[in-house]
Amino acid sequence: MISTAIRVARVGSAAELAAAVLMMAGFPAIMVAALIPSVPAFAVATAVTYLADHYLHRKGSYLVNRLSKVRAGLSIRFLIRQLLLILLLARMNLSDGLIFYGATACFIAFYGLQAPHGALVTLIRNRRRLPVATRNVDLASRVRIPDAPPLGLLNRSAEKMLHLDLAAVVGILLAAQLDAPMPAFLGIGVTIALGSLYVVALMPYVRGKKVPPNADKVLAKVDEWLRDYRPETVLYFSGSKESAYQVNMWLETMEQLDSRPLIILRERVILQGLAPTTVPVICVPGGVHLMNMDLSTVRVALYAANVGKNIHLLRVPTMKHVFIGHGDSDKLASVNPFSKAYDEVWVAGRAGRDRYAIADVGVRDEDIVEVGRPQLAPIQVLAGVPEGRMPTVLYAPTWEGWDGDPGNTSLMLAGESIVRKLLKADPPVRVLYKPHPFTGTVLAKAGAAHQKITELIEKAAAERAADARHQADATILAAAKADLARIEARLAVLVGGGSDKGDEAEASRDGVVDVARYEEIARLRGEWNVAYWRSFPVWEHRVISGSEPRLYDCFNVADAMVSDISSVVSDFIASGKPYAVTDSAELGVEEFKRQNTAVRAATVLSNSAAELGELLDAVRVQAADPLAEDRVELKQYLLGPDEPTSLEQFNTAVANLAIKAEARNVGQESRAAAGAAETVV
Repeated sequence: MISTAIRVARVGSAAELAAAVLMMAGFPAIMVAALIPSVPAFAVATAVTYLADHYLHRKGSYLVNRLSKVRAGLSIRFLIRQLLLILLLARMNLSDGLIFYGATACFIAFYGLQAPHGALVTLIRNRRRLPVATRNVDLASRVRIPDAPPLGLLNRSAEKMLHLDLAAVVGILLAAQLDAPMPAFLGIGVTIALGSLYVVALMPYVRGKKVPPNADKVLAKVDEWLRDYRPETVLYFSGSKESAYQVNMWLETMEQLDSRPLIILRERVILQGLAPTTVPVICVPGGVHLMNMDLSTVRVALYAANVGKNIHLLRVPTMKHVFIGHGDSDKLASVNPFSKAYDEVWVAGRAGRDRYAIADVGVRDEDIVEVGRPQLAPIQVLAGVPEGRMPTVLYAPTWEGWDGDPGNTSLMLAGESIVRKLLKADPPVRVLYKPHPFTGTVLAKAGAAHQKITELIEKAAAERAADARHQADATILAAAKADLARIEARLAVLVGGGSDKGDEAEASRDGVVDVARYEEIARLRGEWNVAYWRSFPVWEHRVISGSEPRLYDCFNVADAMVSDISSVVSDFIASGKPYAVTDSAELGVEEFKRQNTAVRAATVLSNSAAELGELLDAVRVQAADPLAEDRVELKQYLLGPDEPTSLEQFNTAVANLAIKAEARNVGQESRAAAGAAETVV
């Protein structure tokens, strides 16, 4: 019941739901207390709404942010409280007294301060919003960007300003209860004084040396940096906040390019979600700004997603454009007809080439290059289940997709059956559940299925922990947890120290990566992963959400996987381990394998998951694995050969395409020179 209410209200937890209910119930309670009238009741109800409102804002609750859409926004809620306080005074026959007039004058004056406060905050933010945001670009030596205002002045500024009425409200309530005006005037004085000081504190940041230079100057300096750096290969990305993982997966590859790399982003929210990297990053929200940017030295542009904003770079003829995607699978997205807009399409292996040939969407075979998947290097190959250790099965379903087709994911139709059978397997196995980060964003039913599976696994984990047959070495677990705490504390210092900039402009100015810190963070993240898996028993079921541990880390501790048609399956094939794929659309085994290359070496599950035993048999006894040789062949077909390495193939493809781009540009210059000579003659 509570979980359903949480989902419907779109709040993050039961505490958020309770706070929302208290806040909404508090305002009628305030009105009733004012009409009675009762100062104690009014004070209690008012305190509840203050606290609930503050809690929801601190949590960034979706619900409280949507109240403004129904004319119950932040300012309105504070105004209603103040009007009800005036009503309370009137009902107490104080309308002819100094308290009443003082309260009325205070709230009018207080709201008079809101206009200059809001105007100053908006002006400061607008003036400090640069036309570009950068990381690892040396702007500090080229352009003067002043320090940001103290974080306390601008962060949640409207909420802070409005809460300054608390002194006046408390003072007026005390005066009404005691029938003495002095507390009211003290509270009113504090509120007006603090509000005025807040406005005065903002004023210096809208003039003089505290204001960054204008957009034209900043863009000119970015172009100056580009001319000095001379980027050769660009990774271009545009998308929603949730799609940041699609560019993050390419960061390590970009760092290892033989040519000078640059990352161009189009949305500031993507920059905020970008993982740490040593590669220079420029976020250019404006299409005109991007089209006017000096990218004359770039010869290869890589695109990780097919989006409309790609056109702003695709229009540049001096570079060659390549679609590299953000995964390799048999989904329709892997053969998008838009791909023919690029000079080349790079796929992992022969399967990607064949996929385009079968789809017949206009991508020519000669424009397809097989480069492997550089991101798969961390995936460890099949090692088998050590003697005496319980096998681990990873359930990693994909999400419901933008079209909401229930056949996209096994979650809604088969998820519960899969998990129940795994939890009841005999001999037992350990279950790891790692859902797709988009799960439930389109269909509430998918979110509900995810919640049900989470509850099943957590319940089974608790039961197993209480079972005397499963005992853990407390010393090992304690040592691992101590390591985790030590690593996390150090990471907090390192990561916090690099992300405490006052605003985006200051972060751009000072955003050149500290290589030593970056390398230490990378090392510690590896140590964290080892400690994480050692921090709980090898038989403990786990729900793994969030970015850590990563999917590939889950691959490495799993002995088998159950998933859906997605790049997750193609990636897992690199491990050589047994896997199962759910035919959620109920196409039938033969048709399902015909339509989906990655399924050819898989155990195919129906929505009942009745075939799951075949997968578990293959895990427990390698000799009983009938699909082992098929997986070896399929791995090469999907992902290409092991030698040369994928990174070497990728770098070769970049170099070859850069040569083609340079040849085209030289040809254009020769033709232009010849045309000019003919004109002179």
